[in-house]
Amino acid sequence: MRNFPFTRRSLLGGTAGAAALTLAACGTSGPGGSAGGGDSASIWQLSGQPNETIYQDSIDAFNELGKGSLEVTFFQNDAYKQKIRTAIGAGEAPTIIYGWGGGGLRTYAQEEQVDDLTPWLGENADFQKRFIDSVWGAATVDEKVYALPIGATQPIIMFHNKTVLESIGAEAPETWDALLDVIDKANAKGIAPISLAGQSRWTSMMWLEYLLDRIGGPEVFARIAAGEKDAWLDPAVIEMGNKVTELLEVKAFAEGFESMAADSNTDQALLWSDKAALMLHGGWTFGGMKSGGGSFVQDGRLGFGPFPTIDGGKGELANLVGNPCNYVSLSAVASEEEKTVAKAYFLEGMMTDDVAADFVASGSAPVITGQGDALAASDDAEYLQWVYTSLQDAPSFTQSWDQALQPTAAEQLLVNTEQLFLGKATPEQFAEAMNATLEG
Repeated sequence: MRNFPFTRRSLLGGTAGAAALTLAACGTSGPGGSAGGGDSASIWQLSGQPNETIYQDSIDAFNELGKGSLEVTFFQNDAYKQKIRTAIGAGEAPTIIYGWGGGGLRTYAQEEQVDDLTPWLGENADFQKRFIDSVWGAATVDEKVYALPIGATQPIIMFHNKTVLESIGAEAPETWDALLDVIDKANAKGIAPISLAGQSRWTSMMWLEYLLDRIGGPEVFARIAAGEKDAWLDPAVIEMGNKVTELLEVKAFAEGFESMAADSNTDQALLWSDKAALMLHGGWTFGGMKSGGGSFVQDGRLGFGPFPTIDGGKGELANLVGNPCNYVSLSAVASEEEKTVAKAYFLEGMMTDDVAADFVASGSAPVITGQGDALAASDDAEYLQWVYTSLQDAPSFTQSWDQALQPTAAEQLLVNTEQLFLGKATPEQFAEAMNATLEG
């Protein structure tokens, strides 16, 4: 896919409509109600550890400050999605709306269901400076900020098995030619070059995200996400599809990848059991490989790095794709008293130093500045420092496409991605099918 649970499915509900997930306040009086009077506000969040405890603790600490009362209710992912969409659609959204930015946030902003926070940020410049610059893109709609960053970051990472690469005489690839070299050498040794759980579809989408960035630069998808006419017909999109065709022709992916599902962690198991050389996946899999892969992580056999560059391409090696973080917005229908409490929580409870320390302890890199010492002291220092540095140095951080796009287009993206990786759609057919989602 992050509020980051340990699997992308538990976070996103395994659906393309996840971009519309948001979090709204709900006191005991129901959505939009004020459970404790004018100095009360509320918030819904997703259940699941470790983040449930981290956010509960942050709210408890805030409530002790005397700046008002914030009440939280936790929901499982699917129940939450339905409940929050119904509440917002009925004009009964609670105070704080929590989600992933991107396409869902754009819809709420365009329908004036969330407040423009740009003026408030202008009055609280130190708050904005506290966050790493690259996370603000997914919170911005038409140059106005409608959401604030919260939580930890989870970029998509090119993981590798150091033992396997050494055994086949290859290095972690940072160029397309080097990637092809790994594929050739791994196949020659009977090892899967790349582990991919293709049945899940969004795992294949990760390849498209980076390929398009490396070929055309982040501007190409930015035009797509903005809904520009014929944006999917950009030559870089066709070349992206051609690269997928090339990977299929050289047998880059593990045999049977089309039937592997990410939920089973089979793709991770291929990497930690020395049966695959590479795996492109989200940072949330680090915890899974650490807990499920025996001593694979602890022995230092897991490597990680950027997605390779492509000769002649416009995208930089340091560009990231994935999930910058989670976001919170203010419901436009909340009372001024409720908004006052919410804004106090944003400033003095949401991402304090204590909250950041809790994220680090859980094995995540928080999206605020000044975390170098804390990450260096972590048991996972090498990994977390690399993620954190990459986040700060990234010239661009493109949000996962199925979150950045509107829900209907996101579902079509997954369908067409599957067809492309199965060899049932040409690059041109993929582009045409996706371009149709921009019409009408």
